[in-house]
Amino acid sequence: MNKTQGGFTLIELLIVVAIVGILAAIAIPQYQNYTIRAQATEGFSLASGLKPQVAEVFAETGDLTDADSESNGIPASGTVTGEYVTGVAVADGAITATYGNNANANLAGSTITLTPTDNTGSLSWQCTFSDVADNPQYVPQACRNAAAAGD
Repeated sequence: MNKTQGGFTLIELLIVVAIVGILAAIAIPQYQNYTIRAQATEGFSLASGLKPQVAEVFAETGDLTDADSESNGIPASGTVTGEYVTGVAVADGAITATYGNNANANLAGSTITLTPTDNTGSLSWQCTFSDVADNPQYVPQACRNAAAAGD
């Protein structure tokens, strides 16, 4: 009675390990970029949260020079923070979020700025990311267009 042993050969196992290695080599950098983009989006979200206060100041005064942190109902620059954002500040209506805290090293120190423009009584918002030349893949999707949607 011949009994054959079942199982995988060494070559089959090496091929599977090679395929898994190739997939990991592709997937890991993509995942890292994804997590950095998610961190960058936090800054955009926190900055966008102050757009209504800036718009209210503009509606009441007709001017953006009074739209600053710690005035007219706009919180102080150090009070709006996140897991990856050290602070959000407002100066003359321009809202700037600065990355730090637990942010990835490629993102730390960068800023995202939402700048309002008067469109005859309403505001439109221009979004700029400070390190776009060095890291264009990290720019939040909402900032990839020339202007962010107005509120």
